[in-house]
Amino acid sequence: MHIIVSIKQVPGSNEVKIDPETYTLMRSGVEAVINPFDTYAIEEAVRIKERLADESKVTVITMGPPQAEEALREAISLGCDDGILVSDRAFAGSDTLATSYTIAKAIEKMGDFGLILCGKQAMDGDTAQVGPGIAEKLRIPFITFVSKIEELEQRKIKVQRLLEEDHEVIISRLPALITVVKEINEPRIASLKGRMRAKKAEIKTWGAADLDTMDSRIGLTGSPTKVIKVFSPEQRGRGEMVEGELPEQVGKLREIIS
Repeated sequence: MHIIVSIKQVPGSNEVKIDPETYTLMRSGVEAVINPFDTYAIEEAVRIKERLADESKVTVITMGPPQAEEALREAISLGCDDGILVSDRAFAGSDTLATSYTIAKAIEKMGDFGLILCGKQAMDGDTAQVGPGIAEKLRIPFITFVSKIEELEQRKIKVQRLLEEDHEVIISRLPALITVVKEINEPRIASLKGRMRAKKAEIKTWGAADLDTMDSRIGLTGSPTKVIKVFSPEQRGRGEMVEGELPEQVGKLREIIS
């Protein structure tokens, strides 16, 4: 089975700057890491590969600037087999719609696959839209917030989906896409052998011309989400502590809000 993991490289600190013209993140010169939620998707894909032995391989893909290659090498050091970087100036400023379209086009170029894994969301955007968006573009089923894979066969998957206070069991045909939560596993630490292999790995880079994308659907042009203004919220007034016993506190609070 060919398993694909879609990851994102995100800022590793809060010291990020916003482009004053496009209002997009300026990523150059800022420490970057694999989106923490995506590390659970990487781990689960590698565990599936290990269970299936020689019958599977894991390809990790990311869209971003050239330095995002570092995230792919890290994923390979953790057990993934191949890495593909989707990078082109034409993709800059993509919102979740344009991003999911571009990644879906890259997955179409890869050919046959059985399962796509993503983290539940990216910590810099928190939209949880790209995974389902990829599935929609590929016209395959998707299941979000997966906390456990109970069964995986050639054409079927059975999972537990995390709810607020419980979980539900869902069976889906394959190929499919799932987004995973941190409860699904405990990510491993890369071994020295894995790091050496990652250092020598050949990373493919695909641009807009390689994916035959439509100019009207990529980058800022293909992004219907527009940031009109970026500003810091006004500072709120100081809070007021209501002291005393509970009945006294209730009386004072009633006076304040009436």
